[in-house]
Amino acid sequence: MSVPSRTSVLIAGGGPVGLTLSALLSRYGVDHFLVEARPTTSRHPKARGISARSMEIFRRMGLEDAVREAGLPASQVFFYRGRDLVDPDFVRTGLAHRPSDGEPEHTLSPGLICSQDVLEPLLLRHARELAGDRVRSGTRLVSFTDDGRGTDAVVEDVASGSRHRVRADWLVGCDGTGSTVRTGAGIAMEGPTGLGRFLSVRFEAPLGATVADRASASYFLTAPGSGGFMAVDNDRHWIYQHPLAPDAEPAPDLTDRDHLIRLVREAAGIPDLDVTVRDTMTWRMDARLADTYRRSHVLLAGDAAHAIPPTGGHGMNTGIGDADNLAWKLAAVTAGYASEALLDSYGAERRPLARRIIDISTDNARHRTAYRIDDELLLTAAYRSTAVLAGPDADAAGPSTLDPTGYHPGCAPGRRAPHVRLTGGEPGTASTLDLIGPGFTLLTTADSPAWRQQAETAARAGIPVVARALVTGTRQEADPGRWDRLCGTPEPRAAVLVRPDGHIAWCASDPGDTPLLPVLRSLLSAP
Repeated sequence: MSVPSRTSVLIAGGGPVGLTLSALLSRYGVDHFLVEARPTTSRHPKARGISARSMEIFRRMGLEDAVREAGLPASQVFFYRGRDLVDPDFVRTGLAHRPSDGEPEHTLSPGLICSQDVLEPLLLRHARELAGDRVRSGTRLVSFTDDGRGTDAVVEDVASGSRHRVRADWLVGCDGTGSTVRTGAGIAMEGPTGLGRFLSVRFEAPLGATVADRASASYFLTAPGSGGFMAVDNDRHWIYQHPLAPDAEPAPDLTDRDHLIRLVREAAGIPDLDVTVRDTMTWRMDARLADTYRRSHVLLAGDAAHAIPPTGGHGMNTGIGDADNLAWKLAAVTAGYASEALLDSYGAERRPLARRIIDISTDNARHRTAYRIDDELLLTAAYRSTAVLAGPDADAAGPSTLDPTGYHPGCAPGRRAPHVRLTGGEPGTASTLDLIGPGFTLLTTADSPAWRQQAETAARAGIPVVARALVTGTRQEADPGRWDRLCGTPEPRAAVLVRPDGHIAWCASDPGDTPLLPVLRSLLSAP
């Protein structure tokens, strides 16, 4: 096994979060090495819902079409509630906060259902296309030490037992709720455990015709039925999450196929259903948050940083957002145009959001028959940190926030840059979001030689930034003037500085007011 003795970033964990981080680091040109203990990708569906914000990130990575093709059709993104699959009094609802006909669209990349066992192979293939054998399955992180300048790690080939030392400037734990990285860094978790305990049964059964008039992405089973929920990947392949007694009770016998088949039949409401059990696992619902996302040269992302109840479908999506936020900051620090202090903004921005998402998901768990899936919740994230220059009226010292009442587009610093549909121009630029990245992007409505000159000055100083105009000789806004209305900047010389992760860092009304280069250096905590 060829293992690098040194790398800029060592990623522990190759689930959706670690693989997304790897692909983004490759996009930014960052040398890295990813180790994943499992020899293959997940065999279990696990997380299933991919939110609009995650799909926007995948669009930026060039993966949106592949994920959408692999997922369930939009016509099936409904949520069923009934005592079993044949309950005549069932209720079926759709996604919350998805704009209806006549309302302005908020994204070109709405969410969909694509289960983790389908998503992971797509992400793994993409990460390996970009990084080759630097993305390694069947290899686990054994231990590490942090000397304040970097980490010395020991990794092991699981099959052979051979061990190797890897020196990394930064170690990122994307290794799940039982994180070796978090434990080794001495970072504690706070919050309750055991909110629920479930037996997950992956099975095959001919249920397509049974649910033809009520096809849904998830089937929530209510009293007086067996409880839990079922989900489908196609007509025959299903998953059943059966609620178990508290941890004090004995674990179920996962080898008793007759018992498992009875559970599925009772939940479906079909006593003679032809069931073939393919796989099982047990899992526990927790609501926990790491005390910090960074300790010295160690960082946490995804489930290593937060255990989010699945009631709402935000766990994996929050982790993908972590990777998006962290990747460009690691790129800036490892390239030398930002100081290490920039990485403190990662926890300042992401941890308060995870806290809010945990609270929302925990409340959903208490009201399982009433909550709705909000596809656009993560679009509402508004960051507050040193990596955002907020206006004089903003509470720059306050925490990052989410708005569960709905997404309201705008251009305030810290918020996601709004989507405005574009027409004409080069292929692949159907939205303002398509103009962003891979470095900083200075967006103006029309071409501005003064802003272009400022961006070129900053780029010559080593900071990746370009000035781009929404409107060109061929490219136009589908709704002329919408960008200026959303941003509240009708001045022809106004500009919006957008970070590589699509969040607004700074707004300016005139290139003569404040030079761009000092602003960028301030945002990057650069000397």
